[in-house]
Amino acid sequence: MDSLYRALWQFANGFLRFSVVLIIGVLIVKIILVSIKKMLVKSKVDHTAKTFLFSLLRVILFGIVVITALGTAGVNISSLITALGAAALTAGLAFQDTLKNFVSGMILLFNKPITAGDLIQVNNYEGYVDSIRIFYTQIHTFDNRVVQIPNSQLTTNCIVNCSVAGTRRVDVKVSVSYEDNLTKVKSVIYDAISKNPLILTDPEPKVYVNKHLDSGVEILIFMWTDHRNYYTVLFEMEEKIKLAFDENEITIPYPHVQLAEKTDKKRL
Repeated sequence: MDSLYRALWQFANGFLRFSVVLIIGVLIVKIILVSIKKMLVKSKVDHTAKTFLFSLLRVILFGIVVITALGTAGVNISSLITALGAAALTAGLAFQDTLKNFVSGMILLFNKPITAGDLIQVNNYEGYVDSIRIFYTQIHTFDNRVVQIPNSQLTTNCIVNCSVAGTRRVDVKVSVSYEDNLTKVKSVIYDAISKNPLILTDPEPKVYVNKHLDSGVEILIFMWTDHRNYYTVLFEMEEKIKLAFDENEITIPYPHVQLAEKTDKKRL
């Protein structure tokens, strides 16, 4: 019976110490978290990064409190840490891709190659970034598809950010026949450009002779616009230039196939 009482006493004593340390530790952690939250609110860190960082610190601090309380109660912390380390290693091997996406998410959040609202091109997808989450980034495509791309793909592959510079250059290629007057062609194109209010005057539009093709001359047109108006300007100018050519009798050449009839001159 004495051994039973001693065991119960040790258990009660250990449980009491564990409870006291745990309660005090939780109170201290809450005070620390309030201070950290105030610092993050005042900082210029992105809101998504703030939320992620705060959650991570919260887990770490409460984990330290629990381990400290267990050590005070007489639990062998070294054995516990060794067991947790082995479990973490096993989990890490089993969830390598998940860990890569987690680390990549942190890189995206803090380096900010892209942010919510940016128009990006990646993995044959083009769309606006909805959100950057811990394991994946969600984009919304022009045809109303929601695509979730693993964060590791965004840190290992090339990303084209179409929004970060503010403006984009719109390139249009057209061909005219060799019989058309190039000075007139360029004048008609500049006139069509001047009628589009979405095209910027600084940088100013440029029209160049690009190539001499088999069937005509290729003209290259550079126009600048706000990145949000890129496709509007592209499609409008493809149409307006064609209509302007029609009005001014400028020919857009196209390949012709001429069939020649072979005559058999041999007499029967």
